[in-house]
Amino acid sequence: MTAASPLVFVVDDDPSVRKSVTRLLESSGYAVEAFASAREFLARAPHPGPCCLVLDVRMPGLTGLELQERLVAGGRHMSIVFVTGHVDVPQSVKAMKVGAVDLLTKPVDAEDLLAAVQRCVAKSTRDVSTAARVTDVQRRVKMLTAREMEVFALVVTGMLNKQIAGALGIGEKTVKVHRARVMEKMRAGSVAELVRLADEVGVIVPKA
Repeated sequence: MTAASPLVFVVDDDPSVRKSVTRLLESSGYAVEAFASAREFLARAPHPGPCCLVLDVRMPGLTGLELQERLVAGGRHMSIVFVTGHVDVPQSVKAMKVGAVDLLTKPVDAEDLLAAVQRCVAKSTRDVSTAARVTDVQRRVKMLTAREMEVFALVVTGMLNKQIAGALGIGEKTVKVHRARVMEKMRAGSVAELVRLADEVGVIVPKA
């Protein structure tokens, strides 16, 4: 199964803007899908691969900022390039704080837009890769038994086998067996690597 190709979505209620932006992006080698409204875009199934959303700020009905809020609330943290004909500083700041990659003013300069989309796709590519990595590590964690999970949580604190045995009320040899299974299931070559894996998925470490 091959990874999904990067895709650029253009959401703008102005047909001429949609057409010109789509033509520019396609001429630069991007696959593009254009939508006349935020609601029309929301009706489309989420793209599994890297993507960029070129989004008009002011549109009838659901605005660009409201669409951004809907996406975040639904767990879809998309990389967005906002375009607007009316610069509103408070709104601009809000958009950037929620994760927008850039905010460009109309009429948009072609080079500025292409540069912003390139950054947007690059960020999305990194985000998709990170999400896939975390999902894989979470799958490994689910393979651990309850006892192995306890040992895992203590090993990453730097505790020795003898200390773990005392904390859990089990034999040191038993700890060694569980520890070996944790390393194998988590595919970790060292404790340092195991610590990194724990950090990635937020393994809860018992308080001393």
